Amino acid sequence: MEILGYAAAVLIGLSLGLIGGGGSILTIPVLVYFFRISPPLATSYSLFVVGFTSMIGAYNSYRQRQVHVSAVLLFGFSSILTVLFTRLYLMPAIPETILTVAGFTLTRAMLTMVLLAVLMIAAAVFMIRPQQLTAEQSSSGPYQWVRLFLYGMGLGLVTGLLGAGGGFLLIPALIMVVRLPMKKAVGTSLLIITLNSLIGFAGDFGQYPIDWPLLFRISLLAAAGIFLGGFLGRKIDHAPLKKMFGWFVMAMGVYILITELIR
Repeated sequence: MEILGYAAAVLIGLSLGLIGGGGSILTIPVLVYFFRISPPLATSYSLFVVGFTSMIGAYNSYRQRQVHVSAVLLFGFSSILTVLFTRLYLMPAIPETILTVAGFTLTRAMLTMVLLAVLMIAAAVFMIRPQQLTAEQSSSGPYQWVRLFLYGMGLGLVTGLLGAGGGFLLIPALIMVVRLPMKKAVGTSLLIITLNSLIGFAGDFGQYPIDWPLLFRISLLAAAGIFLGGFLGRKIDHAPLKKMFGWFVMAMGVYILITELIR
């Protein structure tokens, strides 16, 4: 199973390189089902893998001046604080057994996977039916930065709880609220996701045992996938690939939901 897991790690990076997002949401299913890592620990590992791979894309975007620094500072500030609060205080406060009703037991691990499945289905819908977002659609006014700050808190909560980058949530906000063009929104989101994920992972030090060799192997394979995806992406049309990948993520989300709820 681990061999399939390493192959899936390359797929995570490949999807990021080809279509600019979505792949990180598969990190936890790969860790849980292929490497048999518990969901709470998998969220911590995922933060490192997502942060490491996103950092490569963020560096390239920064070199090309496709990062909006002000948005990173404001959005990143609120999301980073929320990620740290979630990892340091909220996650440890969630009991292993949350409730038991009529023979059904909701565990912390089950809740993590169910929430992840819902997020995957939402991400899949976004990839299959992408909205045509433009700067002209964005709302102007004195409260747009307040909205971005609050949006950052929401993203930080998702990242902290599930270890997923949430680029499909972040990019529309950067386009509609900050009025960034798509390429700059992608670069900005990668840097925000990098900061969120790596700082969130740092907040886990001492809380979980870390298998560093495994973590580095997965991260390096995902990074290799990003480079391969970036190369192929210059030769292949992104739109049909994004839709196909969306259906794959949808199927995975439904599978996880059914698997977790009928145990």
